[in-house]
Amino acid sequence: MSTLPASLIPLFPALTGLPATLAAEVERQIMPMRAPAGTVLFDAGLACQALPLVLQGNIRVSKRAENGREIRLYGVHPGELCIVTVSCLLGGKAYPATGIAETEVSALALPRPLFIRLTAEHAPFREVVFGLFSDRLTGLMALVEEVAFHKLDQRLAAWLAQRGPTIMASHQVIAQELGSVREIVSRLLKQFEEQKLVRLGRERIEVRDAPALKKLGE
Repeated sequence: MSTLPASLIPLFPALTGLPATLAAEVERQIMPMRAPAGTVLFDAGLACQALPLVLQGNIRVSKRAENGREIRLYGVHPGELCIVTVSCLLGGKAYPATGIAETEVSALALPRPLFIRLTAEHAPFREVVFGLFSDRLTGLMALVEEVAFHKLDQRLAAWLAQRGPTIMASHQVIAQELGSVREIVSRLLKQFEEQKLVRLGRERIEVRDAPALKKLGE
C-alpha cells in the first residue's frame, strides 16, 4: 500500500484520501528540497516547473522594479501554497515575481504534470487550489489599496504598531516590506524618534507609544 510522507499530511490534509494509483505517483515523483536563508527559489521571467509544499521555514514573495525597489506581496508558511506558483503552473507562464527563503526552508516539490493531475482528479486538492485564489486576491487588493491610497508615514506607523514592542529589522528590510526606499524610511523613523514614538538602535526599533502610532496609521 502506498503511503505519503508522514510530515506532509498534517500540513496538507487535502492530500488525504487519494486514490491508490495517484498516491503512488505522488510518493514516486515528489522531490525533497532544502534551501538556506537568502536563497532565491524563483525569479521573474524563469519557467515554473514545480509547486513547493513548505514543511518548515518561510518564503517571501515580492515584486521588484527595474530601479531596484521592491515590495513584499505575501509570505508562504508551512501548510500554505504560493499563489504565484499555482497561477504559473496552471497557465504555463513564467514567474512574474521573486521568491526568497526568509529562513531555512524545507519543502516537498510537486512537478507540474503531477500538480495538474492532482488538481484535475482530486476534488479536495482542487478546492484548496481555487480557494487560494480568493484568499490571496483579497490580500493583494488590500495591499494595492494601502500602497495607492495611504501615505507612507501612515503605513510605516501601522507596520510598527502591529509588530512592536521590539522589532529586529534593518531600515532596508522595512523599506522592502513597504515598497519604498531606505532613505525615506530612515527619515520617517528619525521623525518618529524625535516625536518619542520609537527608539532606534542598530537593526532594532523599540516602540515607545504604540497607541499614538496606531492612531497615526489609521
